Amino acid sequence: MFNMNCVLPKPVLILEDDPSVQTRIQDILMQFGYKIQELNFAQTIKIAQDIYAEYKHQLVLVDLGLQDGNGVDFIHYLRTEMQEKDIPIMVVSAWNTSEMIVKALSEGASGYVLKERDDFELMFAIRSLLRGGVIIEPFVANEVLKNMHVEGKIKPVIVENIPQLTSNLSNRELEILNSVAAGNSSREISELLNISKFTVDCHIKNIYHKLSVNSRTKAINAAKKNGLIN
Repeated sequence: MFNMNCVLPKPVLILEDDPSVQTRIQDILMQFGYKIQELNFAQTIKIAQDIYAEYKHQLVLVDLGLQDGNGVDFIHYLRTEMQEKDIPIMVVSAWNTSEMIVKALSEGASGYVLKERDDFELMFAIRSLLRGGVIIEPFVANEVLKNMHVEGKIKPVIVENIPQLTSNLSNRELEILNSVAAGNSSREISELLNISKFTVDCHIKNIYHKLSVNSRTKAINAAKKNGLIN
């Protein structure tokens, strides 16, 4: 069990639509000492709102790219409509555009962590959040500082010049993503690139993780939307 040295806030609401990421977060939280019945998962903003309307939660983890909108909308719902000013809300997302980061923090996110971080880093981030810290990892902080200033609270600046999603895809992952967009199967990609099908599937899984999606179609749409592929 991970050493928290603080009382665990319960219950926890996790807004995340990828089953594999749900399982990952569940495993991490259970290492803190949470029981499965203390964790509530929602795949859409609407479901999350329904769950929260039934009973309040003491900790919320939010993804941004969801089936029915952006997780920032749920943060706004909690902070503004539900008047939840004090509960910790952490964004756990693959999206790393300055625009998204600034919006999430401006709406009241208590922290912003990228999904690409390993489990141990996520555990430390959650522990720091629960100890009262505002969790903004170095990459996120650098992106924020490029596009905002602080005057007592976070305020966005000109958004027209905000850069597109970089997503930290490697050259090989971009190559495979383009092949996926061209309609090639994993077997066909493995033959084109002279690598094993297993290696291709591992790259595709990493692409899903970094783009915060769970299918080839969603990966292609997210990549096109943000200029990663044509």
